[in-house]
Amino acid sequence: MKTNLTFLSLVGIVAILVSSCDLLKDVTYSVTPNPLELHGDNVKVAVTVTIPEKGIKKKAKVEITPVFGDAKLTTWTIQGEKATGNGQTITFKPGGTATFEEVVAYNPSMEATDLKLTGKIYKGTKEKDVLPETKIADGTIITPLLVHNEFKMLLAEDKLVRKNDKSVSALINFEKGKSVVRKPELTDKDVLDLVIWLTTAQANNKITINSIDIKGYASPDGEEAKNSNLSIERSRMARNAFMDLMKKAKMMLYADSSKYSVNGLGEDFVGFQDQLAMTTTIPEADKALFLRVIKMTADPAEREKQMAALGKTYLELEKDVFPMIRRSVITVNYTEKGWTDAELISASTSNPNSLTVEELLFTATKLTNDVAEKARIYQVATVVAPSDYRTHNNLGAVKYMQNKMSEAKASLEKANNLMDNSMSKNNLAGVAMSGGDRESAKKLLGQVKDKTPQLAYNNAIISVLEGNYSAAITGFGSEASYNKALAQVLANKLDEASKTIAASTDKESADGHYLKAIIASRSNAGVDAVVSCLKSAFAKNPGLKEKAGRDREFIKLMADATFTAAVK
Repeated sequence: MKTNLTFLSLVGIVAILVSSCDLLKDVTYSVTPNPLELHGDNVKVAVTVTIPEKGIKKKAKVEITPVFGDAKLTTWTIQGEKATGNGQTITFKPGGTATFEEVVAYNPSMEATDLKLTGKIYKGTKEKDVLPETKIADGTIITPLLVHNEFKMLLAEDKLVRKNDKSVSALINFEKGKSVVRKPELTDKDVLDLVIWLTTAQANNKITINSIDIKGYASPDGEEAKNSNLSIERSRMARNAFMDLMKKAKMMLYADSSKYSVNGLGEDFVGFQDQLAMTTTIPEADKALFLRVIKMTADPAEREKQMAALGKTYLELEKDVFPMIRRSVITVNYTEKGWTDAELISASTSNPNSLTVEELLFTATKLTNDVAEKARIYQVATVVAPSDYRTHNNLGAVKYMQNKMSEAKASLEKANNLMDNSMSKNNLAGVAMSGGDRESAKKLLGQVKDKTPQLAYNNAIISVLEGNYSAAITGFGSEASYNKALAQVLANKLDEASKTIAASTDKESADGHYLKAIIASRSNAGVDAVVSCLKSAFAKNPGLKEKAGRDREFIKLMADATFTAAVK
């Protein structure tokens, strides 16, 4: 049998004219889309077979076998109205159409191949002829696979406090009913230590003295009015004595009375209770009695009378409790600044073990952009604080950035074992994705509780690969990025994609120029515009030249000499 073929591939239609046996003639095949496209791991093959009036005999049957790379597709059958079988029936006189659809899992053999048909023609059960192998479509545009697969890592925050408000104190004790500062009180260790501390602090640019407060107290075993005045006088006398010490130490800044705040707080019932609790010479039952007197006696005069009586009866009160609360407290309030950025960077190199875990996390996260340096400092942090999940999480995240996936996985799993947390799960999803395990990545991302922009971005990468381009565009957020521009291309939003890639940090990268070439091709900007973008891409990554030569995004340009010369 003689067979005549006519190709109308520019509109995705191929006509096969079969004449000599008169069983089948003037058959037209249309494929949408052409070239075929990858979406969500699959390629959808949709072919419409059109048979004109009187194009198929009533007893004819045609078995059509599609050939598409290594994929195994089912055989499609069309038949005349009097043929037996399960094919789609086309009546003789009016003719008609038969549509066949099949979704095929993509494999690399489909990228630079053709969708072809072969087949057999039967009359009844007898084979009468064959359909010659015929190309009906190009395969396959695989642009979704250009998505950048790098997940956004989540780093645990430090809790470093750069300034700390602190205080240091000394006590001056007084005799009963008196406000005279005894000389031995000024040579007690706490007072001498405070003087030395102030001397040192004055020369320390990290310390700022905010105030010096002196508070006077009286024991609750006298008249309330007298004790109130006594506590005021004690605070003043303590100030004067301490100012003299400052003069002797040649710290004239603190020899000025205006530097001090003095306050008399009267009878110190709180101090009494605290000192009573610490005393070991008084039985617990007696302690409870004393507390009842304080708490249950509402009248101040009666309470003073009972407290005085207790002091006379219980010598331990006068010996071990009351003397400790007849006092003035000198308190220096100050702010201490931590290490400067420069000091932290220096220490992280010269003596990293001298830093706290908070300082190490802060330095690695915020003071260096060098990934290797981050990894080194985080490694030290895991030694300084081995039970802190943050150190292992951050080390694992940086190992991922270094493409050291086995080390990243080990650190991240350790972090999550120390404390179940969203950051490590997000980061482990990136490790799974790097190994092609999308299902594990999706499961891990589904367990992330904190809905961060990074989580949305990572889910958007998966959305691209699964063909959910609108969701991907949303997930990539407002920031211009290569991946967002790619998703816009796949959603056929070419103008938006062009603006996005132009505003992204990848605009001058090899992949950025390659994506611009795809946009130019899809926009019918012409071969010169496409080739210009491709040449910029090739200059940065020569390996893209081979890809472009087979990329079905440029199928309509592959016969053009300018394009051909560029991809050689």
